[in-house]
Amino acid sequence: MSNPNYLQKKAFFDQLLTIYGRKPVLEALQDTTMQIYKLHLADSNKEDGIIREIKKIAEKRKIEIEFHDRKALSRISKNGKQDQGVAADLQLLAYQPSSAINKDILCSANRRYIALDRVTNPQNMGMIIRSVAASGIDGLILPRRGGAPLTAMVIKASAGTLFRAPLFYCDDLAKELARMKADGAQLCGLSSHAKTSVFDEQNRGSRIYVLGNETDGVCKEIENHCDLMLKIPMHNGVESLNVAVTAALIAFLGE
Repeated sequence: MSNPNYLQKKAFFDQLLTIYGRKPVLEALQDTTMQIYKLHLADSNKEDGIIREIKKIAEKRKIEIEFHDRKALSRISKNGKQDQGVAADLQLLAYQPSSAINKDILCSANRRYIALDRVTNPQNMGMIIRSVAASGIDGLILPRRGGAPLTAMVIKASAGTLFRAPLFYCDDLAKELARMKADGAQLCGLSSHAKTSVFDEQNRGSRIYVLGNETDGVCKEIENHCDLMLKIPMHNGVESLNVAVTAALIAFLGE
């Protein structure tokens, strides 16, 4: 049996997102809506204007400051060449494990989620998160590996909505989607080659729309789990829409 204290601590640290670089960290500190757990600084940083400002705001907001040698800081930022001696742990309060989308949740009402299969462009990721936050859809399901990581670039593209959007993470998207299907969700893959339009299909029960990689679309393994494949009808010889535009249409579908 798992230790409740360990599980609680793990859940907390799973919500942390580490960003790096002087300007991104300064902007995060200046935004008082962002929950910041800890500021990390290299002890070799010179007390120049931006470092002084970063420390001043952190102290004013009573955020813990921890000093490290450069090697230790690069392990925290995971990008020693670009962290500029600064990193910060942000707390995503709406970031939960996908196991929270359980059978009771799926069967209690007609829920709608978007799942991303290997979407790698940070700009697309940020725009999708913004659409999810704005639309009121029940959440966005993200695999922890294989897609664009939640970096400062994604925060910027999301216009800060990353901290308000309902996000659910998983280690294995195909496995989680299969589990959700068994728990009562209908899986709908998006494909330009599908025969059925998203506008013709009536929503029955909880549904998860799966959007695939910018180049390859939904992978075969996940497509095999899907109950149906849907398309957004195109005109004037246009082949397909950008994945972020597709996500926005799906997010507001039926609103």
